[in-house]
Amino acid sequence: MFRHVVMFNWNETVDAAHVQTVAEQLDALPALIPEIATYQHGPDAGVNTGNFDYVVVGDFATVEDYLVYRDHPGHQAFIANHIAGRLNSRSAVQYEISVP
Repeated sequence: MFRHVVMFNWNETVDAAHVQTVAEQLDALPALIPEIATYQHGPDAGVNTGNFDYVVVGDFATVEDYLVYRDHPGHQAFIANHIAGRLNSRSAVQYEISVP
């Protein structure tokens, strides 16, 4: 399995309604992109200071499946419409995971 993790820090233009829209749009991506094996996301729980505001974790059977997701027009439209211009910072990592 191949895992993609991305974390966002929102800028001052983002309110609770926008975060809800982001969540709804992210929920729709697995039906649109069958290469997504598992997909989880959500806002930081607020337990520790200094954390990112939001995280997305996606698992894919192969690197190639991840690349389909990364470049998929629906994913790119989501980024353009709901993420671009709304971040103070972003961090991401991709790595192989073993599945028992």
